[in-house]
Amino acid sequence: MKRIAIFVALLSTLLMLSTSCNDEWTKEQFTQYISFKAPLNNNGVTNLYVPYSRHNDDGTLTFGESGKSNYLLPVIVSGSVQNANDITVHVAHDADTLQTLNYARFQNRNDLFYTDMSTYATYPETLNLRSGEDIGLLDIRFNFKDIDLVNKWVLPIKVAPDPSGSYAVNPYKNYAKALLRVFPYNNYSGDYSATTLTIANAGDPANAIGMEYARAYVVDENTVFFYAGNVDETYTERAKYKIYARFNGGTQGTVTFWSDNPQLKFTTDNKASFRIDEMMDEVKPYLKHRYIIVNNVNYNYVDYTSVPNYEMEYTVKGTLTLERKINTQIKNPDYAIEWAE
Repeated sequence: MKRIAIFVALLSTLLMLSTSCNDEWTKEQFTQYISFKAPLNNNGVTNLYVPYSRHNDDGTLTFGESGKSNYLLPVIVSGSVQNANDITVHVAHDADTLQTLNYARFQNRNDLFYTDMSTYATYPETLNLRSGEDIGLLDIRFNFKDIDLVNKWVLPIKVAPDPSGSYAVNPYKNYAKALLRVFPYNNYSGDYSATTLTIANAGDPANAIGMEYARAYVVDENTVFFYAGNVDETYTERAKYKIYARFNGGTQGTVTFWSDNPQLKFTTDNKASFRIDEMMDEVKPYLKHRYIIVNNVNYNYVDYTSVPNYEMEYTVKGTLTLERKINTQIKNPDYAIEWAE
């Protein structure tokens, strides 16, 4: 009898546990969690590559003006079953999370902080999802005209709670929030290979050193800027070392370099040129490699901030090469670029 009593007690416990698990699963099954599809990288942000000007399939400007663009951010209804309700998702600005990230990443290096780009972006405060829809697209509009990419622009947004309780915000913060590091691009922006570009101190030209890459940032449709020499976005005084490059031509032409900072004492021989070469991938027949090659780069500048009251003159010479991978199966070129992370 004692064994029977123990068996009955164990069976009752198992039934209670099973019922409890089933109840939890049932509740979880019908809970509507709302999330963004914006996976974070090692820097705590989501890199977005957005064309400086958005184009239609026929090449015309989508929003009628140069510098205007958009990005469709996926908003997801998660759960074990398909969404069976009409849901109005609320979206809000999230400056607090951006501030927290800045301090966590950079401490007191204010010059490295991400900058809130809300003044350059607009988006609807609500997004309607119908019954049967598990994914919606939040249309974020950008106006990049006159934006200065010396700043590291991030758009911080979050899923806000619904006053009516029709959905639940995803409890995991990296799903309920989006920190969008936006990189506007044109045909000439991006990371150029600079392995054949050298930088030399004017007083010691024999000991020129090579560079690894040089990033070009958008100014307008045909203009980018680089940082002089080996200056990059981690440099405190980087804004003083901008060198502009305007591309003149179609598949080939000249490149005009200049600086708007007299203290940089920038000079060039104005002989730079570019050409565009294309070839199909040997393994992936749909993939096109497009190379923009800038030849005869030759300019001089002074570093006047590293050492107080002292100028160091440098000469930069060589070639820059930018590669873009184009998926030819996609008709609209704005969506056809395969970006490397």
